[in-house]
Amino acid sequence: MTTTPATPGLQKKSAAGTPQGPTDGPGEDTAPPRPRGRGKNVRWGIVALCFGGLAVNYLDRSTLSVALPAMSKDLDIGPEIQGFVLSAFFITYAICQLPAGAALDKFGVKRVFAIGAIWWSLATVAMGLVRGVGTLIGARMLLGAGEAAGYPAPAKAVSRWFPRRERTLANSVWDNGARVGTAIALPLVTAIVSAFHWRAAFIVCGLLGFVWIVAWLRWYHEPEDHPKLTTEERAYIEGGGARFEPEEAGDAAERTDGGAKLLRWRDLFRYRTVWGMMLGFFCLNYVIYFFITWFPSYLVDERGFDLLSLGFFGTIPGLVAIVGSLTGGWTADRLLRKGWSTTKVRKTCLISGTLCSSVIALTVVVPTAAGALALLSVSYASLTFATASVASLPADVAPTPGHVASLAGIQNFASNVAGALGPIVTGFLLAASGGSYVVPLLVSGALSVVGALTYAFVIQRVEPLPIR
Repeated sequence: MTTTPATPGLQKKSAAGTPQGPTDGPGEDTAPPRPRGRGKNVRWGIVALCFGGLAVNYLDRSTLSVALPAMSKDLDIGPEIQGFVLSAFFITYAICQLPAGAALDKFGVKRVFAIGAIWWSLATVAMGLVRGVGTLIGARMLLGAGEAAGYPAPAKAVSRWFPRRERTLANSVWDNGARVGTAIALPLVTAIVSAFHWRAAFIVCGLLGFVWIVAWLRWYHEPEDHPKLTTEERAYIEGGGARFEPEEAGDAAERTDGGAKLLRWRDLFRYRTVWGMMLGFFCLNYVIYFFITWFPSYLVDERGFDLLSLGFFGTIPGLVAIVGSLTGGWTADRLLRKGWSTTKVRKTCLISGTLCSSVIALTVVVPTAAGALALLSVSYASLTFATASVASLPADVAPTPGHVASLAGIQNFASNVAGALGPIVTGFLLAASGGSYVVPLLVSGALSVVGALTYAFVIQRVEPLPIR
């Protein structure tokens, strides 16, 4: 693959000759004016593909949650086993974030994302064919391994396809595929189970993955290869700080440039910034997983919602969260265009979002269900406001373009450790307090504050990490 030379100024070099990203400060973005007109927005079509991939990803992982009541009768799965079946996914999903990120940097987004989608789609179909708990758990763990590429792949694609000034909004768009896929799962899977059988639900949802795979393989190309990318749009992308590979796709960990040996992905753990990204996302995702797992039970047990009101009012925080995510992306990019430094923009959005999400703790003193639902909606939207910038951090701080997906995988690994631990910790706290949600909600609020402090003080500057 031949790489067209980048626009001058796209990458700066350190004293050692190592390629660095754009410097941090006002005026750093030297992109030409945004191209306008038909056929000059190919990059947003790439985001639409990533959005579709993540929507299918979350649809497939959510199918089990919706179909489990019907499955448990046929397969004789008791309540104590159901929790393990659900959590088995996160074991392989979290662990495989690390090799998935490294593989994306080594072999490219198109190939690895497609392989991951084929893997998780086959695993979803397999869950419709299981005959016992053992094979179900095995299929669920295979699903987690395949879906591990679902987060770092779009982050890598956006880093290559978008200038800095549009990157956050683009990341918020594909990230909302997670919420849309989860929302679609409830009516779609319920309808299939009611009309046919729970096995049909897994088969149908798994086959939908192959529809997306065909679209991805046909329409995704790297910027240097895309047949419909105009010279004007390419100049806009490159000149705005897109993280282009300095050489042809290959093993970034082993390439050399200017005599400096590039970092291996595991060397990224040496940096304080990386640990700050991990801890901050851990705290943020701990609270998000309250909404994904225990939130419906909270409304029923603590606020007295029935099934009908749960189905209607329970969707409100998720819908508000989508608006929060898009607002976070738009706000960050707007501030960048106004000349704010990357550090100031990221810290403003991350700290304000995680700090505002701590209002989840105030629900313990609100007497009405409406007031509690309003606070929970604000909390969830604040979290997604911050996630738009979280998804942009790997591209902002990667020491080279060949480390973006590796950093995204490391960051998401930490967040999914929280995803696995959070529901379990909440369950133990509920059991210890006789079913009261006071302590679990206070813990979530406290972790929101810890996340804000992490982004404020552990991460010092948001800029490409120096090669050590």
